[in-house]
Amino acid sequence: MYKAFFGLKDNPFSIAPNPHYLFLSDRHREALAHLTYGLGETGGFVLLTGEVGTGKTTVSRCLLNQLPENTDTAFILNPALTELELLATLCDELKISYGESPTLKQLTDRISAFLLENHSKGRNTVLIIDEAQHLKAEVLEQLRLLTNLETDTKKLLQVILIGQPELQQLLKRQELRQLAQRITARYHLLPLTIEEVALYVQHRLQVAGRHEPLFHKSAVKALHKHSGGIPRLINLLCERALMASYGQSKVPIDNKMINMASLEVLEEEPEKRNNWLPATLAAGLVLTFSGAFYLFSQSATEHVSTANNSQSSNQPTVVTTPKLDSSQRVLKSAIAQSRDIDTAYASILGLWGKTPYIGLTACQSAQQQGLSCYQQQGNWNSIVRLNFPAVVYLVDEQQQAFYGTVVARQGEQILLQLNEQQLWVKRDWFTRHFSGTFEILWQAPKSQVNEIGKSANQAQLQWLENSLAIINESSPRLVSEFDSHLEQKVKEFQRQHGLRADGIAGAQTLVQLNLYLSDIGPRLGQSKRLY
Repeated sequence: MYKAFFGLKDNPFSIAPNPHYLFLSDRHREALAHLTYGLGETGGFVLLTGEVGTGKTTVSRCLLNQLPENTDTAFILNPALTELELLATLCDELKISYGESPTLKQLTDRISAFLLENHSKGRNTVLIIDEAQHLKAEVLEQLRLLTNLETDTKKLLQVILIGQPELQQLLKRQELRQLAQRITARYHLLPLTIEEVALYVQHRLQVAGRHEPLFHKSAVKALHKHSGGIPRLINLLCERALMASYGQSKVPIDNKMINMASLEVLEEEPEKRNNWLPATLAAGLVLTFSGAFYLFSQSATEHVSTANNSQSSNQPTVVTTPKLDSSQRVLKSAIAQSRDIDTAYASILGLWGKTPYIGLTACQSAQQQGLSCYQQQGNWNSIVRLNFPAVVYLVDEQQQAFYGTVVARQGEQILLQLNEQQLWVKRDWFTRHFSGTFEILWQAPKSQVNEIGKSANQAQLQWLENSLAIINESSPRLVSEFDSHLEQKVKEFQRQHGLRADGIAGAQTLVQLNLYLSDIGPRLGQSKRLY
C-alpha cells in the first residue's frame, strides 16, 4: 500500500528469501571464500556458524550458485533425524533409489556405490546441512563414516555444516573429535557493522526501485543499535518504519520512527540513559581483582601462584599451597562467573583504555571509539603470533561455554582473565579448553586498498614487499611488478596464518599484515612477531 508513496516497485524488506536482494557484506564474502577454500582442499567437512538471522543461508545459497557444473548437491534443511532417516534423506536428495524398509547397511551401500560411480564420471558430491546444531552426535558420527570413502587425493563426499554457535560446542565433544579433525575450513559469521547496515538498507531500496536516500543517518544508527546488525531484524524494523512513515506522510525516516518500530516489533523500550557506562565501571572490571592465580595443570600435583599486584614488578610471585581443593574451587568459581561474553569484552576494552556503551554490542562500542574487531579461528600459536590481547571462547569439562581475556604471556604461560579473576595458565590447560575462536581489537589504518595483486600500482607493490620484509626480518627488494618471488612470499605468509594461499594480498591477508605492522595498543609480550 505504500509502494507508490515511496516510489517502490516491490517490498524491499520482506523477510522471505529473494535472490534479487542478495547483499554480501565483507564478512559474507569472507565466509564464502572460506567455504570455497574448504571445498577446494578436497577435505571432508566445512563449517559455517553464526547467530540467528546473520545470513548463513544467504552464504550457502550463494555458494551453491558458484559450485562447478559437475557437482551433485544434496541440501538438508531439517536435520533432526535419526541415522537411518538422514541416509534416506540423502538418497532422496541425490535421487538414489532404495527399497522399502531399508537397513542402515543397505542405504550406506547404495550411497557408497553412487559416490564411486560419480567419481568415475568426474563428478563431485556435496552435502549441505542447515541448522546443523540439531544433529545428534551419533548422526554426525555416521556422516564421518560416510566421508571415509576416498581416493588418494580427495574425499568422495564433502559435507558443509551450517548452524548456530552451539554447533561449535557440539563438535568439541570427545566422541566427535575425529570429525572435528576433518574440518578443513571454518568461519563464524558476525552481524553487520553500522557502515554495512547503511549499505544493506540502501541496496534493498535500490533493488526495489528507489535510488534516493530514505533513511536519515540517525535512523541507520538506531537500526544498528536495535537490530545488533542482524539482517532479519533490520528487515522487520525497516518494514514497520516504512508503514509509520507512510501513515504520517513524512520522509525521511528518522531515529524516532526506528525507536518506535523497535518498541512494537521487538517489545524493546528505547534507551533513555546515558549512552556509555562510567569509565570507573569498565576500569573496575579490568583492574580490580580479588585474587590472581597460576594454574600449572589439573593433576594432583598442581601449584597455584598469585599474580603480583605491585606496580614495581610484572613478574608473578609463586606460592605453593598444599590445599589443592581450594585452588580448584577458585578456578571453578571464576569459570562459573565467566558465562557472559560482555564481561570479557569489557575487560579487553579496558586494556585499550576504552569503555563499553550501553545499548551497543562490544564491537559497536569499539568502533565508536576508533577501534576494529577482528575475529579468527586458530590455536595457541595464532594468538601468540598476533601478540594482541584477545577475547577467547572456551569450554569447561562439561562442554559448557565460558569466556576469558588473554591479558599477557610469558613463555608457555598466559595470563587469563575470567570475570574479575586473573590466572596464569599453562599452554596445555588452555589448549584443552580453547574452542578455536578468538577476537582481538586493533586500530585499522585509515586508508587501505582491498586487494594487492598483479594489477596493483608500483607504490602498492613496494609497500607489500616492504611489509613482508619487515615481518620476515629480511631486506626488501625494489619491485616494479608482481613477480613470482613476491607471489611466493605472499603464499608463504598466507600458509603460516591459515589463509588461502592464492598469492594475492586480499582483505584477510592485508588485515594480517597490518596487524603485525601496527605499533598501536597493548601487547601480550615484549616481542611483536613470534613465529
